[in-house]
Amino acid sequence: MKFSIIAPLLAGGALAAPATDSNSNGHPSAAGAVFAMTNVASANQIVAFSRSRSGELTPAGTYATGGRGQGVDFDTQGGLQLSADRKFLYAVNPADDKVSVFGVHGANLTLIQTVYAGDQPLGIALSPKTGYAYVLDGSVASTGIFGFKVDGRDGKLQPLTNATIPLSTPIGVPGDVVFSPDGRALVVTNKVGSTLDVFAVDAASGHASPTPMTTIASSGVRPFAAAFFKDFLYVIESGLPSLKNAALSTYRFNGGAAPSLTAITKAERNDQTDGCWVVVTPDGKWAYTANFVSGSISSYGLDGNGTATLMNGAAALPGGEGSQPVDLVLSSDGRYLYNLLRGSGAVAGYEIQQDGSLKQIGGLVGKGMGLPAMDGASGLAGY
Repeated sequence: MKFSIIAPLLAGGALAAPATDSNSNGHPSAAGAVFAMTNVASANQIVAFSRSRSGELTPAGTYATGGRGQGVDFDTQGGLQLSADRKFLYAVNPADDKVSVFGVHGANLTLIQTVYAGDQPLGIALSPKTGYAYVLDGSVASTGIFGFKVDGRDGKLQPLTNATIPLSTPIGVPGDVVFSPDGRALVVTNKVGSTLDVFAVDAASGHASPTPMTTIASSGVRPFAAAFFKDFLYVIESGLPSLKNAALSTYRFNGGAAPSLTAITKAERNDQTDGCWVVVTPDGKWAYTANFVSGSISSYGLDGNGTATLMNGAAALPGGEGSQPVDLVLSSDGRYLYNLLRGSGAVAGYEIQQDGSLKQIGGLVGKGMGLPAMDGASGLAGY
């Protein structure tokens, strides 16, 4: 991951000065990077941060995606995704129907490709097992998934059919698309109607089934985001319109020709409002959810049988009232948790303690340095 320095592209395509350091990721003690997306309608950008070994973030450049954001929240998870090998970053540009592909060099990015990805792309799922990607399209005219073959050498996307596969309902307002660990299935959450769609994916061709193989009722109200760990799926439900109704549900993934889900933990509530984003630590011990209206992060303990138990509904209160926490991402070693704050226009960082509690790392990072405050910043990735 440590290559020669590449100068960042600014919104107008001009070159910015690269990070100045003997190390290609901009800082001699850097252990990783975090990337946040502005989602600005005039010109979408990625704001990069170098991550130290002790979890601190340092601004490391701003990069134009070559596309346009939509200026308001995606209302989805996965708008910015890092490949499993950390070589490529994928960003959606919903206003002009494109996905951007970047080469990743520490905390520096090189724009490789922009490609049509269906009508209003809002999220993307990558399968390291099979080498395919599916974009979640969320427009009123064409709600569904749009498939690509991923070139393992340069990260570029090659459309499978140039067609969007429809979800079980055109009015479901989808929140997330995720690949099963074996790459043989996709799960899409539908907030309106509270359902989960499960598509089969052919491992050889990458083609998803033309309709969902299974559609099940969600255990809770308005399932928003999802994350797999082994054969268990963890889904955060916003619980709206009721207040203090956010919850985490878990499911067992049943593979095969007709993949499906079986509910395990049903709507473990956290006494927070509007839970929308979820991550699971690499060891499968903890899950964290961001609660937009409450301005909080909740923590859950996970068991080896797929059950989840609330640890602390307000494990963190990032940025105070009005911070509007959205996307979450973990460092590759699972030691640090980062949260994009739409309201503050910044990123908050936490060290995960032995008992799963969160210890904030310094103050908010990046405030006033490119991320818009109260104006739709969406998408967070990192390692």
